[in-house]
Amino acid sequence: MSQAFVAGDNLIFQLESGYGLLRVLAVDSRGADAVWHVLTYEELFPDIGSAEHALSAPEQLHVAYPHLALTDRAFERTPAAKLSHRFTAEPELAAYRQWQENAERQIFDRSLLQLLGMR
Repeated sequence: MSQAFVAGDNLIFQLESGYGLLRVLAVDSRGADAVWHVLTYEELFPDIGSAEHALSAPEQLHVAYPHLALTDRAFERTPAAKLSHRFTAEPELAAYRQWQENAERQIFDRSLLQLLGMR
């Protein structure tokens, strides 16, 4: 990846209809590869400034997917840029913790845009 992201990073990605936000919950190393754990929000924004403003009050955002596990390849196919970073609170990690405890851990190898039904 051209940028190194870490847990707690708030990322923005572009869609035809605007911009969406996602949050890196964790990154698990698997040999040479990694599994990216992200949370996505429902809101779409007309511009980057609006998205940045929304992140100043994250409690007002609505979670679309509390946890998605993506392969390195899938994550790289989701063009995203870092907007900000903040501490990851334990409640945000609840769905990730459930995934860790599940014997059948689903890891997606499709881009985030495909998983969200957008191309």
